[in-house]
Amino acid sequence: VQLVESGGGLVQPGGSLRLSCAASGMIFIDNAMAWYLQAPGNQRELVARITRDGSTNYADSVKGRFTISRDNAKNTVYLQMNSLKPEDTAVYYCNTMWWGTNYWGKGTLVTVSS
Repeated sequence: VQLVESGGGLVQPGGSLRLSCAASGMIFIDNAMAWYLQAPGNQRELVARITRDGSTNYADSVKGRFTISRDNAKNTVYLQMNSLKPEDTAVYYCNTMWWGTNYWGKGTLVTVSS
């Protein structure tokens, strides 16, 4: 299983970014997918998760600002991030579980700063 994130970068407070995660080596349509973040000095924490039938859940800190979605035809999961705040600065990781094993991408850095 390979997960490859893209779309991170530097953005001003109040701005938007869309992260993408391309998955391979698994039956994408059968799997829940998730985004996690890890800020410097902190543990990795769940941002958003989407099940195989499209149900979603979010961390309280991002509700109403972030949207997770998936395109099963492209084996890709997205994270639309709006109204970004400096405290959203972190490395964002794509995650899934396949046959009992947790898989992670290498992460993409999001920096929110003026």
